[in-house]
Amino acid sequence: MQLKVTGMTCEHCVRAATQALQSVPGVEQVEVSLPDSATVVGDVVLADLQAALAEEGYEATLR
Repeated sequence: MQLKVTGMTCEHCVRAATQALQSVPGVEQVEVSLPDSATVVGDVVLADLQAALAEEGYEATLR
């Protein structure tokens, strides 16, 4: 799943978003990069990924 993540500005943001996405059950692999990209592999639904990112202050939409 390809996501556009808004609100990331630095490497700390990348780490926080990566950890948030990895915490979602069913996620097998995550790659996050600036300025606004995230790729998630696994058996997950968009709403769960969005909720995890929202807790860290980021918003996500499908690319």
